[in-house]
Amino acid sequence: MNSVGLVVEGDLLRIVVAGALGLFLGLEREWSHKSAGIRTFSLISLLAAVFTVLDQPLLLAVGGLFVAVQGLLLAVQGLLVEESGLSLTTSVSMLVAYGIGVLVGTGRLIEGVTVAILSSLLLVLKRELHSFAWGLSREELRSTAEFAVLAFVVYPLLPAGDVPIAAAGFEVAVEPRVIWLMVVTVAGIGIVNYAIVSSYGGRGIAVTGFFGGLASSTAVVGTMLDHVRQHPAAASYAVAAILLADAAMAVRNLGIALAFTIDSPLVGAIVPLAAVVVGAVVIAAVIADWSEEVEMDLVSPFSLRNALGFGAIFLLIVVSGALAEAHLGTAGFYATAVLSGLVSSAGATTSAVVLYRTGSLDHDVAVIAILLATASSLVVKAVLVAASSNREFARQVGIWTAVLLGVAGVATAAVLL
Repeated sequence: MNSVGLVVEGDLLRIVVAGALGLFLGLEREWSHKSAGIRTFSLISLLAAVFTVLDQPLLLAVGGLFVAVQGLLLAVQGLLVEESGLSLTTSVSMLVAYGIGVLVGTGRLIEGVTVAILSSLLLVLKRELHSFAWGLSREELRSTAEFAVLAFVVYPLLPAGDVPIAAAGFEVAVEPRVIWLMVVTVAGIGIVNYAIVSSYGGRGIAVTGFFGGLASSTAVVGTMLDHVRQHPAAASYAVAAILLADAAMAVRNLGIALAFTIDSPLVGAIVPLAAVVVGAVVIAAVIADWSEEVEMDLVSPFSLRNALGFGAIFLLIVVSGALAEAHLGTAGFYATAVLSGLVSSAGATTSAVVLYRTGSLDHDVAVIAILLATASSLVVKAVLVAASSNREFARQVGIWTAVLLGVAGVATAAVLL
């Protein structure tokens, strides 16, 4: 008897949630004065939930067909009355509301809520989405399409789990999907960075430094070198931008280290990398006047060739790091991390994370490798700036880089020793 009561209570809850989500989805349509609004959408979701709870596939199919036909009739009616072109948004939204009712009726509450929220955002952000799409250049549109292929087409085709690779008499286990997901993640950060810097880059060097550093801190260094060459008096702002790029790089590495090791996170990397972030931000806030602005010219937000090259680097670093550890032990892997950090600290971080996930590295070794790669990236930027003809600029970058390295070293010793 109690079990029956629990089932009834669960069904009632699903029906109520379905109706509420339909109402939520219909809010924007009602506000936009469309022919189908709050009541219609709520009733559609309720109908789908009831038919699903009753476990009547025939009724569910007939209901879906009815909603589809009704939506089509509303679209045709709108075309005849408003004469502004055929709009299928409301019609498709009605089908989405029906699908939400089915999801909730089968007990998939989280999925139903997610679909409702995403659908509502798409309706509310109509103007912003249209403005974004119309404002894309051909190169930006192509880059977005290529990114979508990598993220949603290539990734599912890769084998799941560990794949053994034989090299130099040793067998190394790698996770193709994890490596590719990291490639997609870094590329996605680059696209977000491109959009933000393109929109707000001229409003402050802080945006240029930090968000530019998320994708490529080396690019920030190159931009600041040119900026100081043209405006020697702005050296302090350029130093601050490079420090913020360092902070962004540390944030990115920490994000990779934690996001891909959720089951057993690399907590030892938190304090040292956080020390770099906080130290860089504090120093940057003190040494510069943020009224200074600088434009940063960015190329295409995403390149298929660069992404494939980045993936190859990731894979090479993973394999070479495992081989170095096999031949030379932990010291060999550390040396690989330092050398890799000169090119890409994200790549070195990735190799440590992947090997840690497969059990090839323990916690402390993986953390130290990530920190060595981060330190290597800090040093190489200071070396690049050392070539500047503005000696004060180069001296400031060298001094503050040494400070960050010292702070990170102390934090590392406190955590791992």
